Amino acid sequence: MIVTKPGKESTQETIRLAVEHARQAGIKHLVVASNAGDTAEQLLPYAQEFEIIVVSQVYGFRGDGQPHPMSSEMRDKLQAAGMQVYFGTHVLSGAERGLSTRFQGVYPVEIIAHTLRMFSQGVKVAVEVSVMALDAGLIPEQTPIVAIGGTGRGADTACVIVPAHAQRILETKIKEIICKP
Repeated sequence: MIVTKPGKESTQETIRLAVEHARQAGIKHLVVASNAGDTAEQLLPYAQEFEIIVVSQVYGFRGDGQPHPMSSEMRDKLQAAGMQVYFGTHVLSGAERGLSTRFQGVYPVEIIAHTLRMFSQGVKVAVEVSVMALDAGLIPEQTPIVAIGGTGRGADTACVIVPAHAQRILETKIKEIICKP
């Protein structure tokens, strides 16, 4: 495992490491967290080599009526290159965060998220987007993928993951951490 710096400044190195590892391991699917599309855009040179799934936040994440951070032009650019772009509810928060905010409690899915953050925020994000991509039918079941996540903006974490569907999330396997802060 390689240690990266948290945040955007590690994006290029994280992508390089993720792509190199995927090539060596024969992994064909890359899943990347990218809200505005900037991180995903850096994967454009690899769009013909890999199946790239871009997972972005759900519409309304920043509040009702707020614009989504990914412009339609960016979405079109990524899709034109052959990437699949998915907007969905975060599997490790979503409705449960609404309950915990309202009732000031802690709920099981939040415990999973906080446990993953013990490794790094990027590991949590990598697990989350891989499960979301699987639930959306964008990656094959029971197949290792390389998931790319980060802390705040950009990417600083890459993992080999065999995700399970959300209803069986505890069956998700983090096979290898390629890099993380």
